Formats: sequence, structure tokens, C-alpha cells
Amino acid sequence: MKIKRNDKVQVITGSYKGTIGEVIEVNPKEDKVKVEGVNLVKKHMKPSQINPDGGIFEQEAWIHVSNVMLYDSKAKAPSRVGFKEEKGQKVRFYKKSGNVVK
Repeated sequence: MKIKRNDKVQVITGSYKGTIGEVIEVNPKEDKVKVEGVNLVKKHMKPSQINPDGGIFEQEAWIHVSNVMLYDSKAKAPSRVGFKEEKGQKVRFYKKSGNVVK
């Protein structure tokens, strides 16, 4: 999987198309990611000792990794990702601009 936690991504399809956000969580076994502010669902919580009031909360749900692309902030556009070796280490780079990812 070419996307990691804390990467900036742009949603390329679906009702949240065009939204840019940070990856919160990654699930490589199912090829899914959670993106900040994308695919919000309402969760009903019963009152408990930790949360004595309970209530309805909004939280991010999983989205398939094929629906997002890494966002290159210098090129201001989503870009595909490649791998190359730099100083003996494998690094990710944006194919659109050639810049190394973080």
C-alpha cells in the first residue's frame, strides 16, 4: 500500500470528490483508509462510565484506498506515487512533480 498515516490525500471519486484531508488510520489487509472529514457517519453511543451522557456522534468511516490519491501541495494537484532509491534508502516520490514525499 502506497498511502501511510498522516499523508495528505485528495478524494477522487464519490460524494466527497475533491476533498483534501489527512489520513487518520490505514487498514492494509482490507485496502481501506480513514480520511479526516470524509465519509462521516453518525454513531449512537449508550451512556457509560467513560461517557455518562451518551448521544449521537459523527465519526469517519472507512473508504477504499482506490478512491484517494496522494496530494502534492507544491503542484497543488493529486499525483500517483512511485518508489526510487536515494542515498541507499527506498523513498516515495510524486510522479507528477518528481518531489520526494515527506
